[in-house]
Amino acid sequence: MSGTSTLAAPRRRRGRLGWNLLGLLVFVTVGFPFYWMLNTAFKPAKDAIDPDPSLLPTGLTLANFRRALNIADFWGAVGRSLIVSLSVVAIGVAVGMLAALAISRFAFRGRKVVIVGILAVQMVPLIAMIIPIFLLLNDLGQYDRLTGLLLTYLTFILPFTVWTLRGFIVNIPRELEEAAMVDGCSRTGAFLRVVFPLLAPGLVATSVYGFIQAWNEYLYALMLLSQERQTATVWLANFTTKHGTEYAPMMAGATMMAIPIVVLFLLVQRKMAAGLTAGAVKG
Repeated sequence: MSGTSTLAAPRRRRGRLGWNLLGLLVFVTVGFPFYWMLNTAFKPAKDAIDPDPSLLPTGLTLANFRRALNIADFWGAVGRSLIVSLSVVAIGVAVGMLAALAISRFAFRGRKVVIVGILAVQMVPLIAMIIPIFLLLNDLGQYDRLTGLLLTYLTFILPFTVWTLRGFIVNIPRELEEAAMVDGCSRTGAFLRVVFPLLAPGLVATSVYGFIQAWNEYLYALMLLSQERQTATVWLANFTTKHGTEYAPMMAGATMMAIPIVVLFLLVQRKMAAGLTAGAVKG
């Protein structure tokens, strides 16, 4: 018996070592583009186009950031991106939560059709909807408006929000709501006092997803907004001109674009982790 356990211990250590090496490889693979962006952002512009680049920074400078801030309307683009992204999150989470609650807690005619429709919408490639959305927004007078871009983002963020929050709500026992209603709460009061606090991790996870999707989206922002109303991701295209691409200032601009996402994640990382692990779908 002791001999078996003695042999099993080295195998477990080798197994852990293998998984640790695999995790390290995944981390390096995923993190290298971000490192290269920072490396290029802080190196002199001439080193950014060196045909034999160095993995380690040879010299640090803030000139690229100053150059990025002086190109076009940086703060205007950032402000417009924040307005659109935060509005998408607020509307998407509010509407998505109510829709997910209705699908999860109420039996109504066409419920399965709605669920299948939500899944089907997510299967449609975004690029396939550009022309229909452009024509629709043009007819509604919403072309080249932030409200039009907001409505467009909701078409692909809202279905994901509904489907994800449905998984969280399904996992919250009905008995908790029924017990609260027996104690005198209305259905709305039971939801606000019992379901809503338990739903917080899911709301955080879906909010972060929606914000990242809206903040990083490029194609629709490029097609539906003029240069005067461009968002932050489209603003990065200002570094590509007929004389070539300014890679170092572009990476400096991309670094500044990543700061809101990093800050948001650091603020909600605990809730985010809880939301990602608690949202298993059943039923």
